[in-house]
Amino acid sequence: MTGAGGPTVDATCARCEDRLPGEPVAPSSARDLTFQALAVFAFLLGLRYLTWRWTSSLNPSALAFAVMIAAAESLAFLGDVLFFLSIWRITPVASPPPPATLREIGASPATPDRELRVDVFIATYDEPVELVALSVRDAKRLRYPHPLTLRIHVLDDGRRGAMRDMAREEGVGYLTRPDNAGYKAGNLRNGLQHTDGDLVVICDADTRPLPGLLEETLGYFRDPRVAWVQTPQWFYDVSPGTPLPEWLASRLRLGPAGGALGRGIELLLGPITVGGDPLGNDASTFYGVIQASRNWCNAAFCCGAGSIHRREAVMESALKQFAQEVTAATRRFADRVPDRALRRPLAAAVAGAAARRTELMPYRFHVSEDIYTSIIVHADPRRRWRSVHHPRPLTRMLSPQDLLAWTIQRFKYASGTLDIGWHDNPLKRPGLTAWQKLMYLATIYSYLSPLWLVPLLLAPVVFFFAGVTPVVAFDPEFFAQIVPFLVAKRLAFMVGTWGFRTWRAEQYHLASAWLHLKALLHVLAGKPLRFPVTPKTRAERRFLRLVAPHVLLVAAMAAGLVYRGSLIASGRAPADTTAYLVNVFWSLYGTLCLLPMIAAGLGRRPGAALA
Repeated sequence: MTGAGGPTVDATCARCEDRLPGEPVAPSSARDLTFQALAVFAFLLGLRYLTWRWTSSLNPSALAFAVMIAAAESLAFLGDVLFFLSIWRITPVASPPPPATLREIGASPATPDRELRVDVFIATYDEPVELVALSVRDAKRLRYPHPLTLRIHVLDDGRRGAMRDMAREEGVGYLTRPDNAGYKAGNLRNGLQHTDGDLVVICDADTRPLPGLLEETLGYFRDPRVAWVQTPQWFYDVSPGTPLPEWLASRLRLGPAGGALGRGIELLLGPITVGGDPLGNDASTFYGVIQASRNWCNAAFCCGAGSIHRREAVMESALKQFAQEVTAATRRFADRVPDRALRRPLAAAVAGAAARRTELMPYRFHVSEDIYTSIIVHADPRRRWRSVHHPRPLTRMLSPQDLLAWTIQRFKYASGTLDIGWHDNPLKRPGLTAWQKLMYLATIYSYLSPLWLVPLLLAPVVFFFAGVTPVVAFDPEFFAQIVPFLVAKRLAFMVGTWGFRTWRAEQYHLASAWLHLKALLHVLAGKPLRFPVTPKTRAERRFLRLVAPHVLLVAAMAAGLVYRGSLIASGRAPADTTAYLVNVFWSLYGTLCLLPMIAAGLGRRPGAALA
């Protein structure tokens, strides 16, 4: 099992086998209050700055360029506001005791009571059989304090004899189907059609449940409104790296001074490691801050693997959606028939035809079936289903092993989420609360980042080669307006994400601008969404094509820096030192964010990745 000369899956798993997730960061009401105060302060300063930008600072000699950059800053500010609202507060959650019987998870008193039935679905398409076998064996080790009917099913969309044989040897179920309609969502639907568990655990091929998964999460289902519980996805093969203070003190041999310098940098940027997480795969900030902050307003969405679902909620929502689509199709036809006497029989005939054409989709047939299904279930106005984000990682998974795998995965995330926003905007969906709509909007809006990041990244290049600035002058008034806002925003971000390593995520957020732009154009062009499976092995080759825009941008900034500097030094350009230094600073920051992706594209091994 190699990846074009790369290490085997078995070797990767064996190397990391002893790693276990750490304890989640505990919520703090004092931290929340401090963050909220800083976020409001940053919001007010941001409004003040943007008002000044639009009314007093636009460069009239380059008005189109000035307006473009001011618009980019405004869009970025809106993104900051949505992000701060999406992490507004984290309420602690505690799982109730594990239920023993069906009645304890809300079954009707008229239903005969019995022990719970739990199905574990391990969805696979073309992943190595040995990798799926590891997930099966870990699922068999799940423990529970009460009698439980636990059935494990390999859902094989690859229809492979070797996978069937493995399932038989391990004593677990094997389910397949004649086609791949709906891809993973269709695979899960097929699993639901052939099983009867009260609760369903969703796993990808590489999702290895930890023994406590069921006993820590099933207690939430004592609340009959809980539709699903999402646990954090933890990539156990991501190298932890060396903490920056330790690296400066020992590797650079700076001693105590290096340690102090590293701690000072971490005060501004949060915890930083050197040589760890080269592809920005660590999802602890997303789950520990963003998802955890959605529990209070019932907006934590399903992320697929590592989630536990109430069958009743999934199937009931699917049936309601099915009925709505059939009714809408029937009504569109019936309204066109002028003869009222003919409407009813024709409507019945149309309804039958529409029902035969309409798919029943317990999981929405979509590249982002998890979040799409979450929106549909959350929007049920009668049941008001709840979701829960559990703070502790209870599964372990393999991260994308190289830049190609990472790009495939992130493009799927971006294009799927943007497609939902474009074709089925949650803001227009009845049944969702105002806070739920805002939280889904924040997720979708984050993938629009190229609309502001690309212009802002290109701004220094324009200055270096054309000498054009978006402001009248980089004078004391400019700094008096922007510096307080940037400081307040950084402090709010620091406190809101306290205890999490966010620097790598910041780097990849900026470096992903080109990928997200491609996803946005893909969706706007109406191109079909692809359902690629993320490769699980690392290829020993370079991916220069994937980082060509990043290399060109860094080269342009470096060349421009030298070019404009030589012009100023020789007296052939106005000696606007402040403007030059501002653009040098922004270029260096952009370069620092782009370098990890460039290094990954050049085939740098994880241990050699830049911080």
